Amino acid sequence: MAKYSLSANHCLSSGYQSEVLRGWQSSNTNVTPDQLVYPVFVTDEDADAKQPIEGFPDQYRYGINTLITTLKPLCDKGLKSVLLFGVTKLPKDNEGSGASHSQTTVIQAIRAIRTHLPELVIICDVCLCAYTNHGHCGVLDEDGSINNESSIERLAEVASSYAKAGCDIVAPSDMMDGRIGAIKAALRRCNLMSKVAVMSYSAKFASCFYGPFRSAAKSAPGKGDRKGYQLPPGSRGLAVRANDRDVAEGADYLMVKPGMPYLDIVRDTKNKFPNHPLAVYQVSGEYTMLHQAAAVGAFDLRQVVMESLQCMRRAGADILITYFTPQILDWLKEDKK
Repeated sequence: MAKYSLSANHCLSSGYQSEVLRGWQSSNTNVTPDQLVYPVFVTDEDADAKQPIEGFPDQYRYGINTLITTLKPLCDKGLKSVLLFGVTKLPKDNEGSGASHSQTTVIQAIRAIRTHLPELVIICDVCLCAYTNHGHCGVLDEDGSINNESSIERLAEVASSYAKAGCDIVAPSDMMDGRIGAIKAALRRCNLMSKVAVMSYSAKFASCFYGPFRSAAKSAPGKGDRKGYQLPPGSRGLAVRANDRDVAEGADYLMVKPGMPYLDIVRDTKNKFPNHPLAVYQVSGEYTMLHQAAAVGAFDLRQVVMESLQCMRRAGADILITYFTPQILDWLKEDKK
């Protein structure tokens, strides 16, 4: 039997036989502290709280005091940005009034961070689900359906309240039609449009990977689901159109959520909007899945986390939102030794 003669231009392995060469073959997939955003849950139940979250390993709801003491050493290690989610004891209603209350936990957190960690970039999630008595992301009509116009007006009020408190970026995650335009208009009215950016959850899918988050934020819908306003998992076209819409309305940053199952959408988005910074959210279910699998020895946690983030970077992500941020900061510091 004749031996196969390998063509010289089909011999690829010679190009990645050392760490340096492998790095050259993996351009623009590096992970640095500047790219990381740490999502944190802030509660108003107790300023000194550090509440474990069932089903969400090593994640906590922090009171204002423990939030600062937790973030300070991370900033010393290179943390540049946080994404804030509020968990409140304020009364809940159809409009989510507590989201923009002057004493709501997110506004308290913004002020505390501005005082104690002024260089930290503050991103505020903008949604109503954690503040409504029905757990949906918008205002409901009497028949239980979403009232889109009332919802985007309310979301714009919430975004403005966070902007006035001193955040750098508002990040609407609700997926209501027209909310980017409504928020931009509200920021213009309070003379903050040129000072506070909008990061749109522009391609957010109706995913089962959000389970641990909803427990953390106490934001699960009381009835029904969110399939009527979050994107169907199998829809590529709607993701393209949603990104188009939010760019047209003035979004400064785009986002794909979840991350790993939707890397095709990440690449689609980056190809179409190369000049818009793109965030990918490695969501609570992805985090827990990797964490638990590593705990039983399926693989090494550090290796699998860094591989997953490198793949997100390869697909086009500029910004990595991940609950693994504290560990990653340690790993990156170890790599420099």
